[in-house]
Amino acid sequence: MPAVTADTLTLPRLTTLSADTGRTVTSLTTAPRGFEGEGFPVHRAFAGVPMEKLDPFIHMDQMGEVEYGAGEPKGTPWHPHRGFETFTYLIDGEFIHQDSNGGGGTITPGGTQYMTAGDGILHIETPPAALVEAGGLFHGLQLWINLPREKKRIAPQYQDLQGQDLSLVSSTDGGALVRVLAGSIDGHSGPGISHTPLAIAHITVAPGAQVVVPWPAEFNALAYALAGSGAVGAERRPFSSGQLAVLEQGDSIVISADDRQDSSSPNLEVFLLGGKPLREPVAAYGPFVMCTKAELVEAFEDYQAGRLGTIPSNAIQPHRVQ
Repeated sequence: MPAVTADTLTLPRLTTLSADTGRTVTSLTTAPRGFEGEGFPVHRAFAGVPMEKLDPFIHMDQMGEVEYGAGEPKGTPWHPHRGFETFTYLIDGEFIHQDSNGGGGTITPGGTQYMTAGDGILHIETPPAALVEAGGLFHGLQLWINLPREKKRIAPQYQDLQGQDLSLVSSTDGGALVRVLAGSIDGHSGPGISHTPLAIAHITVAPGAQVVVPWPAEFNALAYALAGSGAVGAERRPFSSGQLAVLEQGDSIVISADDRQDSSSPNLEVFLLGGKPLREPVAAYGPFVMCTKAELVEAFEDYQAGRLGTIPSNAIQPHRVQ
């Protein structure tokens, strides 16, 4: 970690802001472990956080970090979605995507996949055969982004975005690298098109360094520690790997790294995200995120009737070691 690096001294710099006006931490939670898909390990980053604090986000898993042995890598089988967008960011390893709308590609380290499920889609995410056969390091995140009511039934869309598409920015002193993965931060835009206003970044903070990230007043703010230890918020609240901070009130996000880091991670790695809350009813169950229970029932009925798409004739399937 991380997949995309750069010489911070040669990059554009964030606007200089005082850390004293930064947002403060209103909650700090630790992600429990679980399993997804065919059984790959995840940290449930949003567990225990009220939905109104997450809005417009619904769900986020940190996938790994795990060192697979030969034959062990796993993904998800073909499954449906409706009513939201999935945002997948890969740090280590590879994932193949294919969907019933014609979308498809390989997500490589540093790349992102933006899939708008909209009216309905079937898709699969699975490691390629070579990775399954050999094993290796796998690490990434998947985020579910809610769609506003008037866009829940829009046509599905897929965006395959690689690491070279990101915007790279540094802190004012060069001690932190900010990778803008989606939306815009301090005028620096990430790749892709989002149907919900948001900002997403992966930030690496060197030991003893601090970064003050300008943040839109209308956005909420969530900081998740991927690795390392440090502090978050204007009050310097300690947080470390696997913890999520909810921040409120202020014009920036303050993140600092401890002087000494664990040997497993030389830096503090933070996934920073926020968006404009939709403030709409949420009815979510399984692979569907709608506004009402009746819409959920309709989604299940449409899926069972084959109205969410058809698995293509050339469909990829999870690779099995013989």
